[in-house]
Amino acid sequence: MGENLSATLDASKKSTLLRLFRLVMKHYRWMVLTVFVCIAVSSVTSLASTLFTRTLIDDYIVPLTQVANPEYSSLLQALFKLGLILLLGVICSYTYNRLMIYVSQGTQLRLRKQLFEHMERLPLSYFDSHSHGEMMSTYTNDVDSLRQVISTSMAQVFNSLITIVVTFTSMVVLSVPLTLVSIFIAILMSISTTKLGTWSRGYFRTQQESLAAVNGFIEEMMTGQKVVKTFCHEEQAIRDFERINEQLRSSACNANKIASIVMPVNGNLGNLGYVLIAVVGAAVALGQFSFVNSHLSISLGTIVAFLQLNKSFTQPISHVSQQINSVLNASVGAERVFRLLDADPEVDEGSWVMVDGCWVLKDGENSNSHHPIQGDVDFQHVDFGYVPEKQVLFDININTSPGQKIAFVGGTGAGKTTIINLINRFYDVTASNQGDKGHILYDGIPINDIRKESLRRSMSIVLQETHLFTATVLDNIRYGRLDATDEECREAARLVGADDFILRLAKGYDTMLSGDGGNLSQGERQLLAIARAAVANPPVLILDEATSSIDTHTEQLVQRGMDSIMRGRTTFVIAHRLSTVRNADQIIVLDHGRIIEHGSHDELLRQRGKYYQLYTGDTSLLA
Repeated sequence: MGENLSATLDASKKSTLLRLFRLVMKHYRWMVLTVFVCIAVSSVTSLASTLFTRTLIDDYIVPLTQVANPEYSSLLQALFKLGLILLLGVICSYTYNRLMIYVSQGTQLRLRKQLFEHMERLPLSYFDSHSHGEMMSTYTNDVDSLRQVISTSMAQVFNSLITIVVTFTSMVVLSVPLTLVSIFIAILMSISTTKLGTWSRGYFRTQQESLAAVNGFIEEMMTGQKVVKTFCHEEQAIRDFERINEQLRSSACNANKIASIVMPVNGNLGNLGYVLIAVVGAAVALGQFSFVNSHLSISLGTIVAFLQLNKSFTQPISHVSQQINSVLNASVGAERVFRLLDADPEVDEGSWVMVDGCWVLKDGENSNSHHPIQGDVDFQHVDFGYVPEKQVLFDININTSPGQKIAFVGGTGAGKTTIINLINRFYDVTASNQGDKGHILYDGIPINDIRKESLRRSMSIVLQETHLFTATVLDNIRYGRLDATDEECREAARLVGADDFILRLAKGYDTMLSGDGGNLSQGERQLLAIARAAVANPPVLILDEATSSIDTHTEQLVQRGMDSIMRGRTTFVIAHRLSTVRNADQIIVLDHGRIIEHGSHDELLRQRGKYYQLYTGDTSLLA
């Protein structure tokens, strides 16, 4: 049985389940050990009631039927002792079930906590390559499958194994010939379990993957519902959902169809064994087998007890067979959970930190080499590619001075946002074909030497896609700097022109936002994002299409606030609306990852190059 079960689970799954077991034992060792003890006691007490059947028939019922005046006191005493034993079994069974609920729920809590904490340490590249729905499925479906296998399967399998070992020992003591019949039936059940388990393993993997695909599609459709309705894509979306939903139904149906076969097959094999034992036992008792010596003959009580033991022997095998499907399903879920937990976190080897407006070199416990943060960001021969096979930036050189406004213009895919991602160290520069990857310097310090938390705290960024959290308007603005006072948040909103529409809301700054600010216009959401950047008060400001969703009139209001924010700060601006970058100190024109022009607005117009074409209205060159 153990060998067949082992064959059903391949090496990778066994290592995954072993890792899960170690995780449970790490935090709940004594509870699990108590559970195992209670299970063992419960199994032994159950066996005691079965073995008492032999004593009841051979030592009490048969002798009592052969006397004229039977005495029942000894029988009552034996039944009372049996009742105490069974009561102990009930108490142990109740105890281990309650403990397993606590262990399973606690493990689920810890797993989700570990997943979330680890997710917060992953680089953005991980989220770029994994759909949100797939990750949500890991948090919900996969973790829940582990909870189920811990709360049910772990205890059930251990209970069954204990029962099989104890029962088998008792069967050998009672009758070797009948034990051989039981072994034959057990082998048949193990073979059927192994074959069916191997068959169903692939279906369970496909089922979990299909479930993740369905979750991902639903999440994508919910966030893009406006686009779906705008382009009348409802029918196509329904057809696409029906297709992936059918894949889930098919894989789930196949997996559960096989799971439903295991129990009936093993149940009927168990019934066959019951009949065979009754026939063989009767034949042995009546001396029908010439090779059976007289001292091997068995009594009526032994046959009845053995029939019950056979049930106790085959039922655990059926239970294990049933749990194998749950274990296989959980092993797939565990693989996905541990795959996320094993994803490489964001590496941060920086030794420079921001302290009171200064860069401070941390050398162990000591701090030295203070110098003020000025916001001087320079690119020196920077190459970059999101994947090694495809380089997207080539020999980027940018020299800035503190307080300058630098604007990036160019078509889609020119590399504007990629440069911003490198400044924040969302991605790190990579080596070029010549082996020199270049450097980005922040106040003369390579940004790879600056701790990422300090680097990003020294910058504020307004992204093209605004995200608001489920919280009040005031708390969403405070997200830019968590220790900002209410008045500082309100002042930031007034600075960027958001105060006017906020005061018109039902509860003003205390208005609760939900659904990514769905009750606000896109422009209003963008204003809150700009106010969030303003309250951070950083030396470097990054505006990635910050006014792309604001109408021309609102843009004029925001621009005055933006000018106040940018004053005295190094500002990087990405804008397709060239009117917003006319006053930039440097305008850098990018094309396919290369800088083809740079200079002020007037200088670039005089060059009559790409910028001139973009500015004078040749929109075919503009994405």
